[in-house]
Amino acid sequence: MTRNVYSVGQVNNYIKNMFAQDFMLHQISIKGEVSNCKYHSSGHIYFKLKDQTGTINAIMFAGNRKGLSFQMKEGDKVVVTGSVEVYERDGRYQIYAREIELDGAGGLYLKFEALKRELEEMGMFAEEYKQPIPQFARRIGIVTAPTGAAVQDIRNIAARRNPYVQLILYPALVQGEGAAASIVNGIHALEQLGVDVMIVGRGGGSIEDLWAFNEEIVARAIFECTVPVISAVGHQTDWTIADYVADLRAPTPSAAAELAVFDYVQAKHMLAELKHRMDMRLKQRIEGMRAVLEQYKLRMRYLSPQSRLNENRRKAVDYEERMQTILRDKLKDRRHRLSLLAGSLESYSPARKLSQGYAYVEGTNGKALRSVDQVKVDDTLTIHLLDGSLKACVTERSFSASGKNEGIQNDEADS
Repeated sequence: MTRNVYSVGQVNNYIKNMFAQDFMLHQISIKGEVSNCKYHSSGHIYFKLKDQTGTINAIMFAGNRKGLSFQMKEGDKVVVTGSVEVYERDGRYQIYAREIELDGAGGLYLKFEALKRELEEMGMFAEEYKQPIPQFARRIGIVTAPTGAAVQDIRNIAARRNPYVQLILYPALVQGEGAAASIVNGIHALEQLGVDVMIVGRGGGSIEDLWAFNEEIVARAIFECTVPVISAVGHQTDWTIADYVADLRAPTPSAAAELAVFDYVQAKHMLAELKHRMDMRLKQRIEGMRAVLEQYKLRMRYLSPQSRLNENRRKAVDYEERMQTILRDKLKDRRHRLSLLAGSLESYSPARKLSQGYAYVEGTNGKALRSVDQVKVDDTLTIHLLDGSLKACVTERSFSASGKNEGIQNDEADS
């Protein structure tokens, strides 16, 4: 019996041709979960597609990367479009991907990213448009489902923190057809009521369940609302377009209630503390002003007219005493000098000379005689003595030895 024996390469080539002749495998789309994804330095992407029943190898060459609009990672559910071929060398078949897109929720994710980029470029996420959340809100509007856990959590926390806050619920659809329009209507209705702050949200769920909060009409309603809006959609890891547009994002509805409702007891303690601090500062201010007034009082006393007058009087008394002292010293000095001068004058006194036997003789012209030549015979002279005066008639003149001698006969004359 004759049998045909083929080489490995021949068999692989045969199988490759069989795949090549099947036109369905030339353009096929396969859905599955990404596994063992590797980005090669050459730019190629190697990965596997798997589901509950099997696994298939896949590769996307660098030249086809332009058809990939997202960063592929482990666990992504994708739809891969390409051709299934045999790699002849290894005898393996694999799909050569030309396009890869996210499947189901992945498509919604792409839509989410596209709308997010668009609204961000329009400036709807900018911080300068965010309104501050009032610290002491009294009326809080809530847009959510009336029977969900979210509204019950908000009520419980509000009752615990501040039972005096008014909660106004707008029962809205938060999932399914018409949910986006219902949320928008709730925002407009509560805005017309004039609430202080608004909570818009719901409990957790899949991206499909939360999709109403990713609609553009909801984003625009939140952005244009004149009342501050707190978004509270899903769990902490869930992010929606509403979270980016809202004035404040809360990770959960419970957290939104904590942010919107101020703690009444804490507020009372804070007010008491503020009152105490104000009282202390007021007391310090009063004490400080009193000290300033005392300083002004002392200055006024110093600067008052009476004080100035008293001070000037004291100065005048001091000046008077100094002047009297100076005058006494001057008079004493002058008296002393006068007594010295008087003593000096005493030695030159005519009376003293006269008391010693000298006389003062005046000629006929009333002038003192100093020489015999000033007198003629028969002239009448006046002789002044200490106790009176005499009249004498010149009968004779005589000169000293150095002068001319003439006999003079003295006759006594009547006074």
